[in-house]
Amino acid sequence: MKTMFVFAMSICLLLNYAVSAIPKPEEKRVLDHDPLSHAQHYQNDEHNKQYDHEAFLGEDAKTFDQLEADESRRRLGLIVDKIDRDNDGFVNMSELKAWIQYTQRRYIDDDVNRQWKTHNPNNTEKVHWDTYRKNVYGFLDELAAQEPDHPSDEHFSYRTMMKRDRRRWSIADRDGDDELTREEFTDFLHPEESSHMRDVVVTETIEDIDKDSDGKVSVEEYIGDMYRQGEQNEEEPDWVKHERETFTNFRDKNKDGFMDNQEVKDWITPADFDHAEAEARHLIYEADSDADEKLTKEEIIEKYDLFVGSQATDFGEALTRHDEF
Repeated sequence: MKTMFVFAMSICLLLNYAVSAIPKPEEKRVLDHDPLSHAQHYQNDEHNKQYDHEAFLGEDAKTFDQLEADESRRRLGLIVDKIDRDNDGFVNMSELKAWIQYTQRRYIDDDVNRQWKTHNPNNTEKVHWDTYRKNVYGFLDELAAQEPDHPSDEHFSYRTMMKRDRRRWSIADRDGDDELTREEFTDFLHPEESSHMRDVVVTETIEDIDKDSDGKVSVEEYIGDMYRQGEQNEEEPDWVKHERETFTNFRDKNKDGFMDNQEVKDWITPADFDHAEAEARHLIYEADSDADEKLTKEEIIEKYDLFVGSQATDFGEALTRHDEF
C-alpha cells in the first residue's frame, strides 16, 4: 500500500476526532489486483511464499512470525484438522478452496464489524454519509479554517480521498437515501466483493495508476505501479520484462499501447478466474508428494514453510470463532 506521512497538526486533530478508519493520502483502498493477498504473487520469477501464507491464513498471517518452527508445525496441524471437514484424513481441493475463501471472508467480516462499531456506536440500522464524513474527514474543516489561502498537499490529498469515498458511498447506496445499511456498508468498504461495485473498482484503480490523467494505462504506468527503477542504467529484473510482455500480449487486447477501462476490468476482475481455486490447486500441486490430488496432514506439515513458514498466528481464535466452518 502506498502511504504518505501525516503532518503533526493532522495527527493532533485526528486524535480529537477518533478516526481509526481514515486512509492516508494516496493509500489504495480498492483491491490491489488480487483479493487473496497484498503480496506480489511472483517475485524475481519465483512464486512468493508470502502470497501463499496470506492466502491460506488471511489477515492472521500478519502475526505469523512469533513461533519457532516446531510450534508452527504443531499449530498448522490444528488448522489441518479444521479444514478436513469430512474427517477422512485428507484435505481435498474443495476443502482447501473453502478454507481459503473462509479466511478471506473472515478478514472482511472483522473489518466491517470494527468500522461499523466506529461509525455506528449505537448499532442503528443505517449510517448516514454526514456521520461517516464527520468521523473520517471532519478535521478538514478546521484545517481549511487555519490555512484558507494555501492548503497543504496533505489537505488536498484528503479532499481527493473524500471525493472518492463520496462517489463510492453513492454507488453502494442502492436505495439512494444517503444512508448505508450494514450490507451496503460492506459494499462500500470492500467493493471488490460486490458485482455491482466492480466499475468503481476499475475507476479507482485507473486513477491510482494513471499518472498523466489521460483516462487509460500505458505500459510504463502499468510497470510503475509494481516496480520502481533504481539507478538510471539499472537493468530491469526478468519478472519486469515478463510483465511488459504480458501487457503487450495479453492486457492490451486492442493493441493500441494502452489499457482502457474494459481492459483494466479484465485484468483486475477477470470473469473466468477463481483466485481461491487457483491457489488451492497450487498448494496441492506443491505439497502432494504421492500425486493423488489430495493432501494428508503429514504432507502439509512436511511443506509447512509453503503454508505458514516459521511464523505463528492466533489459531485459537481461528478455531473457536465461526464454528459453522
